[in-house]
Amino acid sequence: MGWHAVASWTWDAQDETCGICRMAFDGCCPDCKFPGDDCPLMWGACNHVFHLHCILKWVHSQTSQPHCPMCRREWQFKA
Repeated sequence: MGWHAVASWTWDAQDETCGICRMAFDGCCPDCKFPGDDCPLMWGACNHVFHLHCILKWVHSQTSQPHCPMCRREWQFKA
């Protein structure tokens, strides 16, 4: 008889879904096949959180200074 280890992980986010793609944070964004390090969460200075790929797409789609898609404050990545 042997032991089989089981592990799980979760992101430390207050919301459960990305405000842009609406996919769960313990999953991944629509651009990724698997959750984890390739699809990290990114917090803004306003404390809203999004999948990295989602917020990068959002920022690059803005023609002027990008704003948070949730609260409309000027978007800045949290330091």
